[in-house]
Amino acid sequence: MKTLFITGVAAAAITFSACNGSSTSTKENSTTGDTSVSQQSAAPSETKSNSPVKDVTTAYLQIKNGLANDNGNDAASGAKAFNEALAKVDKSAMSAEQKKYFEDVADDAKEMAEHISTNAGKIDHQREHFDMLSKDMYDMVKTAGAGQTLYQDFCPMYNDNKGATWLSETKEIKNPYMGKKQPACGSVKEVIR
Repeated sequence: MKTLFITGVAAAAITFSACNGSSTSTKENSTTGDTSVSQQSAAPSETKSNSPVKDVTTAYLQIKNGLANDNGNDAASGAKAFNEALAKVDKSAMSAEQKKYFEDVADDAKEMAEHISTNAGKIDHQREHFDMLSKDMYDMVKTAGAGQTLYQDFCPMYNDNKGATWLSETKEIKNPYMGKKQPACGSVKEVIR
């Protein structure tokens, strides 16, 4: 019981500190497990190489930025562009295993983007589907590469404090789930190169 109480207090403290609007965040190094506090900045993303999902990634980021700005129309436009780019992905450079995995993820991602594209006036509904799309997008860039540096961010408050992740092109937190109410709520969870 004592451990449960301490765990609850620690979780509350993490949630409070992650969403208190400060300009620092705790990020975890995905290879060592170490945590360190880093100053967030809007450093431009580095272009590493071409990726078969580069255009899909660009459209995904348009959805994210639209939601972060509480703009359901921009998110819907990004979702339409997402599905157009998804249909044009050149899978010829992918291995058979990558291709199969990509196709499985792409089917789910297409469905989520369709919901976002047809619900411009229902931003909460768009955000629900963006949560699921972000999981698919993470899998997609881990499988096929992104062609640029991305940051997987985490908001602990979304979905009744269950939390949600998203991908961003900058270290600076621009929360698509909380929008303008709490734009800096969250922290960098992983850097994807």
